[in-house]
Amino acid sequence: MLFLSEQNIKEAVTMKDVIDAIDATYGIYETGKFQMPQRMQVKEDDNTLLLMPCFTGDAIGTKLVTIFPNNQTLPTLHGLVVLNDSETGDIKGILNGSFLTGMRTGAIGGSGVRHLAKNDASTLAIVGTGVQGFYQAIAACTERPIRDIYLFNRSPEKIAAFKKSLQEWVGTDISIHANDSVNEAIKDAAIVITATTSKQPVLPDNPNLLKNKLFIGVGSFQPAMREFPESLFKIAGRVMVDTEHAIEESGDIATPIEKGWIDRESILTMSEQISDKSAGVIEEGKTVVLKTTGMALFDAVVANLMYQKAQEKGIGTNLTM
Repeated sequence: MLFLSEQNIKEAVTMKDVIDAIDATYGIYETGKFQMPQRMQVKEDDNTLLLMPCFTGDAIGTKLVTIFPNNQTLPTLHGLVVLNDSETGDIKGILNGSFLTGMRTGAIGGSGVRHLAKNDASTLAIVGTGVQGFYQAIAACTERPIRDIYLFNRSPEKIAAFKKSLQEWVGTDISIHANDSVNEAIKDAAIVITATTSKQPVLPDNPNLLKNKLFIGVGSFQPAMREFPESLFKIAGRVMVDTEHAIEESGDIATPIEKGWIDRESILTMSEQISDKSAGVIEEGKTVVLKTTGMALFDAVVANLMYQKAQEKGIGTNLTM
C-alpha cells in the first residue's frame, strides 16, 4: 500500500486538479452510481468524531476525522483516509486525512466560485482564519483574479500567522488585509466565505452589507451550528447546497426552512446547478448562497485522484502489512 503525507500530496496534485475532481464528483452524485451512508457523528461535549465511508465504481474510501474546536496549540481537525480497491478490497493507500480534507473542502468552495462567482470578481473575504479558511482562500484565488483578500477572526491574534502563510502561497501580487470587524471585512468583497464552527451567525444581519455577493458557508456541519443571518436568506436570489444531507445536517439550512425564511423546494444542489440547464442563469445583482457540509463521495474521488497522480509521479512511501 502507498502512504501519502501532506508533502507527498502537495507534490502530486494542484488545487486546480482537486477542483476538477470535485466537479467530476458532482457528476457521479447526479447519476447515483455510488453507495454512501449518511456520515456517523459521535459527540462528546464540543468534540466530534466523524466516520465517512463511500463505495464508488473506482475505489472505496473511508475517512476517520476528529474535530476538536477548542484546541489551542494543536489543529482543530485530525484525520486519516483509507483507500481500498473496489474489486478486491485490497488496501491501495493511506492518506493524510487532515490535508486531504483541507484541500477537498477548499476545492468545494473553489468549485462554487468557479460556477457561481462573477467572472471578474477580484475581492474576497474570509471569516474564520483556521485551516479551512486557508484552503478556501487558495481555491478562490485559483478560480478568479483575486487582488484583495480581507480577513476577520474572532481571535484577532491568530490572523498574523494565517496572513503570513497565505501570502507565501498566493504570492505578493495579492494584497491581504487584516480587519478589526466582520463588517469591515465583507463590505467591499464580491465573495465571502465563512469557515467557523459558530453556533450564532458570524455575519451581520444587515441586508445592505449582504447584497450582490456570493456567500459560501463551509463551517457549520451540525443542526446547532449557524454562520448565516436571517436577512441573508431574505435577499438571496438562489440558495444551494453541495449535497441533500446538508439540508438536515447544518443549522444554516435547517433553521431557515424551519422558520420559513426559505422553502425547501427552492434549494438546489450544486450537481443540479452544474448539470441541469433548466436551473437557469443567476440574475445579475442577486445574492447567491452556497452551503456545504461535504460528503464521503468527495473524499473517495479526491483520494483516488491523489493516489493515481502519486503513482504516476513515483511519489509516496510503500508500506507492507
